[in-house]
Amino acid sequence: MLDHMTKDPQAPQLARLAALIADETRAACLLALLDGRAWTAGELARHAGVAASTLSEHLGKLVAGGLLTEERQGRHRYVRLTDARVAHLVEDLAAQVAPDAGPRPRNLRESSVGSAMARGRTCYDHLAGRLGIAVTDALTSRQFLRQDTGFALTDAGLAWFEATGISLDRKGRRPLARACLDWTERRPHLAGVAGAALCRHALAEGWCVRIGSERAVKVTATGERVLTDLLGIGAEALR
Repeated sequence: MLDHMTKDPQAPQLARLAALIADETRAACLLALLDGRAWTAGELARHAGVAASTLSEHLGKLVAGGLLTEERQGRHRYVRLTDARVAHLVEDLAAQVAPDAGPRPRNLRESSVGSAMARGRTCYDHLAGRLGIAVTDALTSRQFLRQDTGFALTDAGLAWFEATGISLDRKGRRPLARACLDWTERRPHLAGVAGAALCRHALAEGWCVRIGSERAVKVTATGERVLTDLLGIGAEALR
């Protein structure tokens, strides 16, 4: 007889979580919300291509499942990803999908949007795409960031952030540095407190600007000069 084995108590919760994400409309909402903003139900309904009533039902499930939080301002209902943990889960899952597995771009606009997203984008609150990888590689080559035993800032890295004027909040539970698998580059980029602070600083200082209605960002002329001076990243890697 086979020995009786107790089922792992986490199995039902994992199954419920997987079922919650395993719907195309809900997946589309989660991917859209990776831009870190709060969206209205109407905006998400148009993005997902479904009726508002249908979208409302899906949002209710995502909120009840803890993946989204809801905010109300007057008659408007906004939702956002609950926290960075959820964003990392969505991005990590997206990274498991082959880049060419999706439908081909239907027109020049869709092709341009895809190229811009691959070149540089935000992943919740940090930089991703080729831009995120270039910054991560530069930090690593200068021994500001270690990747051999998981992502960790070195003492020199902490000093670099301070000298650059990028404040790091080390009081919370969020890791100071975390690897996030990039779904277009198939390599990890910098996330965590340091990744978020760097992205926030880059946008505030005008090193990068958001473009279009997606998560795409591009490096400005100022950003090219600064990133070349600070990290030795060649301008060609930033375009």
